[in-house]
Amino acid sequence: MSKKEEAKINEEVSDKYSLRGRVFQSIRENILSGEYKKGEELKETALAAELGVSRTPVREALRQLELEGLVKIIPNKGAYVIGITAEDMEDIYSMRSLLEGLCARFAAERINEEQLNKLEEIAYLTDFHVKKGNLEKLYELDNQFHEILYEASGSRMLKHVLSDFHHYVERVRKASLLSPGRSELFNEEHKAILEAIREKNKEKAELLANAHMKNTIANISEQGLEKNV
Repeated sequence: MSKKEEAKINEEVSDKYSLRGRVFQSIRENILSGEYKKGEELKETALAAELGVSRTPVREALRQLELEGLVKIIPNKGAYVIGITAEDMEDIYSMRSLLEGLCARFAAERINEEQLNKLEEIAYLTDFHVKKGNLEKLYELDNQFHEILYEASGSRMLKHVLSDFHHYVERVRKASLLSPGRSELFNEEHKAILEAIREKNKEKAELLANAHMKNTIANISEQGLEKNV
């Protein structure tokens, strides 16, 4: 086989997996955002038409989503949305409280100057938008803060798991962040974590990040936000 033919095959394989990935991410996003409701049937033909693709990448995406527990495929009937349940959310936050602490510990040891500067900038911008009451911007900045922390941990696997958890509970997380009083407090918690990381105090950073998640769980419970999952 010539190099030209090999390159063409590799390109075709890459395009196939890229297409499948885009279809998977699109359906997954619509499930997690609530666009596709719990119990709703996901019909291959309708999804293929909606996404402008053939049924094959849709079928592959649904199988992958079943492995993630977001979809249930019933033989000879179809695929149905399960989504994230209230019980799933409780489990996710229990695990996040531990893993976010580990992430902050690693970040205190491994963070670089650029990442530290980005976290400081986000904390500054968050203070500004809290005063302005720009709640949607606060949600965006919260996402950025955690994503940089995941990157700063230096752990590829930890980043992967936490990024997924962060995305799985985005609706209830957003509702919590924007609930009365919480927007004023979450950035103070972020700044305390940041200060511990700046001081390279890994034990303190871990405890503060763990407490940050526990405070979020408490707020979700107090506000009755489980209905948002």
